[in-house]
Amino acid sequence: MLQLDRELKNNAYPGRGIVMGRSEDGRYAVAAYFIMGRSSNSRNRIFVTQGDGIRTEAFDPSRLEDPSLIIYAPVRVLGNNTIVTNGDQTDTIYDGIAAGKTFEQSLRVRKFEPDGPNYTPRISGLMHIEGGRYEYMMSILKSNDGDPDCCNRYTFSYDHPKAGEGRFLHTYMGDGNPLPSFAGEPEKVAISGGIDSFAQMVWNSLNEENKVSLFVRYIDIASGVSETRILNKNQ
Repeated sequence: MLQLDRELKNNAYPGRGIVMGRSEDGRYAVAAYFIMGRSSNSRNRIFVTQGDGIRTEAFDPSRLEDPSLIIYAPVRVLGNNTIVTNGDQTDTIYDGIAAGKTFEQSLRVRKFEPDGPNYTPRISGLMHIEGGRYEYMMSILKSNDGDPDCCNRYTFSYDHPKAGEGRFLHTYMGDGNPLPSFAGEPEKVAISGGIDSFAQMVWNSLNEENKVSLFVRYIDIASGVSETRILNKNQ
C-alpha cells in the first residue's frame, strides 16, 4: 500500500486526481478530487458548491479563455450514488444512471479529451451506499499510447472496501510534453485520519505552483450523512 502524501510529493504534475476508499475507522466512505494547472487558464479556477455537488468556476471571469475543458461539475449526487469525474462526463454518468444504465454503459459514449497531443484521459468514479453497504467503481478512458484513433476503456470495481484503504487514479504519470497518460490499475493508497487532517495532508502534498483546488467528502456509511471540505488556492 502506497502513502498518498509521498506519491503526490514525488509527482510535480499528476494533473487531476480522484481518490476513493474507506476511512481508517471504517465508518466513512471517502472521496477526494483535485485539479492542477500549468496554464493561466487552468489556474484561474475555484471549486464552488452546487446542490449536493460542486462545479468549477473562473476565479477572475475577465481572464477566462476557452471554458470547454475546464468549466464543469466534477461532483454530482443521484440518490445513493456520488459521481466524481474530471470533466463533463459527470453529467453523462448522471443521465445514464437515471435512465437505468450502468456506470460502464453510460461511459461508452465518451472517450478521452480532444486536447492533442496530450489526449488527456477521462477519469471517473462512482460511490454507491445503500443499507449500510458501500462499494465504488473507477474508470479511465485513454488514447492508445497517444493514438487518437483508438480509445482504451478500463473499469475497476471495489466491493466491501477495507478500512484505511483507497485507490488513487490520476490523469498523468508526471510532467512532460506531451503529458504521459496514467497507466495501470488505480494505485492502492492508505487513508488515515478524519476529514480535516486528510484534506490538509492531500492539499499540502500537492505541488505548490501547480495545485488549484481540492474537494474532500466523508459519507457516514450507516446514516448517509456527509461532510465536505473545499480548498482553493485562489482566494
